[in-house]
This record gives sequence, C-alpha cells and structure tokens, in this order.
Amino acid sequence: MTTQTGVESAEAGGARHRAPGRMSTGRLGDRIFAGSATGSGLIVLAIMAAIAVFLVWKAIPALQANEANFITSEEWNPNATPAEFGIAQLAFGTVMSSLLAMLLATPVAIGIALFIAFYSPRRLASGLGYIVDLLAAVPSIVYGLWGAVFLSKHMEGVSGFLNSTLGWIPFLGGDSPGKNSIFTAGVVLAIMILPIISSISREVFLQVPQAHVEASLALGATRWEMIRMSVLPYGQSGMIGASMLGLGRAMGETIAVAMVLTYVPGINIHLLEDGGATFASNIANSFAEASENGRGALIASGLVLFVITLLVNMAARAVVARRKEFV
Repeated sequence: MTTQTGVESAEAGGARHRAPGRMSTGRLGDRIFAGSATGSGLIVLAIMAAIAVFLVWKAIPALQANEANFITSEEWNPNATPAEFGIAQLAFGTVMSSLLAMLLATPVAIGIALFIAFYSPRRLASGLGYIVDLLAAVPSIVYGLWGAVFLSKHMEGVSGFLNSTLGWIPFLGGDSPGKNSIFTAGVVLAIMILPIISSISREVFLQVPQAHVEASLALGATRWEMIRMSVLPYGQSGMIGASMLGLGRAMGETIAVAMVLTYVPGINIHLLEDGGATFASNIANSFAEASENGRGALIASGLVLFVITLLVNMAARAVVARRKEFV
C-alpha cells in the first residue's frame, strides 16, 4: 500500500513538472488559439501574394508597350505613342528622401524616448508620452499643408546656409538651392515619422528588466552609463524595428511629399535644389490624368516600391536576427 502510494505521488509530481507545452496540447482552447494564430499568419502571406499578383498582372501590358528601359530610364511619359517611361528618377527620389528622413528623425526620436523613460519626472513623462502618441495620429495631409505653407518659406535660407558651409559634399552642393527640394521633403518626412519611432522605442526601453538597471547603478554606473550598457543593447532590436517602420512610412508617403516637392524631370544629385519625384508623389500627381497604359505604368512603379519595401524589411530582420541575445 505504501509503495503504491509512493508511485502515485511520484507520477503526480512528474505531471506537475512537465513542460507547459506538453500539458496544454490537449486543451481545446490552446488548439483553437494555435489554429487561429497559424491561420492569421497564412492570411497575411496570402494577402501579400495577392497584392503582388495583382500588381504584376496590371503592370505587364504597360511594360510590354514601353519603348524605354524601365529600370535605367529617367523619362516618364507613358501616355505618349510610343510609351517611354522608367523608374530611375522615382527610385532615386524615394530612396534619398526616405533615408534623409530616417537619418534626421532616428537620433532625435531615440533621445526623446530615453528622456521620457529615464530622465523626466513621472508626471511629465506621462504627459509627454501622450503628446508623442497623439502626434503619430496626425493625418499626413496636415503635415503636407504645414510643409507647403510654412516650412518651405523658411527652407530656402537653411538650404543656402548648408550649401555655403557644406557645399563640398556632393549631395549638398549645387548652384541654386531652393525651398521645394528633396531636402525639404526629407525634413517633412522626418517630422512625420519621428513620433512613430519615438513611441515604439519608448515602449521597448520600458521593457528593460529592472534588475539590469539596478545592477548597473549598484556597480557605480552613472545614468548614461547604465543606459549605454544595459538599456541600449537590450532595446537594439526594437530600435531597428521602429526605424524600419518609420522608413516604410516615409517611402510610401504620398500627399505630404506631393504638396512639398516640385516635379522637375531628370535625376539631380544636389538635394538642396528644387525638383525631384518619388514613387508615391508621382502616382498621386499622375493617376487622375493617366490613360489605361499610364495607369499600368503607375502600377508597375508601385510594384517596384512594393519590392523595395520588402527588401528593406528583410534587411531589418537580418540585422535583428544577429542580435538575438538581447531579444
């Protein structure tokens, strides 16, 4: 009797110490949740594949009618006979304005997130966090109107100053710096994506284990040393993800860039001079007056933007995967 009781106790103890995953495989709720999560992931992949198929299907007729090199040509005239259009200028404007926006916004956004999370008083931090989250919800057309009506008037002087002091840098040189340039569009985009990067980075910083913070301070580290040794390594993947999310919004922004940037044909490497175009702004400005072949050309350019966005996100995932020890 005693032996049997001991065996039953041992089996009960073993059941208590089994892996949680093994204990939950037979529960109906866990099976439903696992199936729902798997189905949601498959639905997302199916939607992305459907978007890609639609873009390719609509773009093929226009690409077949195109008489110019779609990749290297700077001309955009799909409504002509014969049609001639290429994405070289659109790709250059999109990449340069988006990278410029990310370079301007990311350091400021991370600084704001660190201040709210570790430096500001608790009452002030909650108010600042609410304001930053509110800025992320402002419609893009508001930023575009502000950039076109107010910011562009003051950017001519800023562009002239940068040209006179940093004109030896190829991208900041040029003969006539203006106010409706890729640089101005990049500044507007930077202000737009700053709240997104700051909000996500702040939430990541607040998830740092308190034990890591207290251990650094107990060893005599200053607040900045604690942030540098404990907070930033732990939140590196989150900061990269936030930056890539901001970059994705900057690449796909339409109205704000269309209202600020003046279209001038041809690639101009001088970012301070007026003129330029991006994928999104070209679609917004040209779609209403485009012919059937022109709409196909615009859809083809949208397909390229789709591919560029996927490549950017894949690169971000690759960078995050190299830092899994901090995730």
